Amino acid sequence: MSKEQRTQVSAMLRQPRPDGPRSVEAIRAGFKAMMARMVVPDGLRITRTTLGDRPALHVEPGTGTRTGTILYFHGGGWVFGSPETALSLTGNLVARTGLTAYSLDYRLAPEHPFPAAIEDALSAYRALLDSGEDPSTIAFAGDSAGGGLTVTTCLAARDAGLPMPAAIVAFSPGLDATRTGESMDTKAGIDPFFTRESLGRTGAMYLAGADPHQPMLSPAVLADPTGFPPMLLQAGTDEVLLDDSTRMAARARAAGVDVILDITADVPHVFQSFAGVLDEADQALDRAALFLTQHVHSPDTAATSAR
Repeated sequence: MSKEQRTQVSAMLRQPRPDGPRSVEAIRAGFKAMMARMVVPDGLRITRTTLGDRPALHVEPGTGTRTGTILYFHGGGWVFGSPETALSLTGNLVARTGLTAYSLDYRLAPEHPFPAAIEDALSAYRALLDSGEDPSTIAFAGDSAGGGLTVTTCLAARDAGLPMPAAIVAFSPGLDATRTGESMDTKAGIDPFFTRESLGRTGAMYLAGADPHQPMLSPAVLADPTGFPPMLLQAGTDEVLLDDSTRMAARARAAGVDVILDITADVPHVFQSFAGVLDEADQALDRAALFLTQHVHSPDTAATSAR
């Protein structure tokens, strides 16, 4: 059954697209339409709010709420996507953990290029801390570009003298704007979603002329993750961004960070979005939920365990 499911997902992602570069509006509309087909768990409470002066979705479980907050960063190459397009991911994490989530509507390129998204993510984290939330109760999670933001926001928080969150969960994170990973070539044609050319077009919108050879743009090859919280990096073998995760995991491990590199065979970029359709997606989300519940603690629990 799983092979059948993977074939179905691959066919959906390989549907013909218009020739030539598409406008930003067309890219955003196409992604929104595709993600609207994803399964969002029933029974969630979803409300619009603001966090750090940016819009956000507050996603709460219907029952069984536990102490802790997921600060979620959606994917979309820093150019498209929204908290709504990521609801299959945010909602499944909330439903599986009992934690609440804030999914941030950070500013997008090309209207707001680098480092706007990182500034918004850091501001959101600071807002949670200023509201009285203990960092031991906060986890960063995100997919694709948002997965990259889980790492760069930690870098920015550390540089600002803020405490680290309890954990990082990143689904197929984008962590190398230099595009030097071997998988950029070895997975070309296998990846049903991205090509080097498509990533180059949206990447140029986000960079807006900035040098990609810097930690905030290419942390998988240039950042020092010393002092980072435990990390879970999930990716599939059928994606050109695979080596963003493998190299980030190696850097984290070398810096003494607890890191789990969780690679699933024969699945595409952010395959977790296909929960309810693809068995591997549900299994990966179960592992991510277990990781979060193991590392996100109430302040009292954290204080007791530290003694």
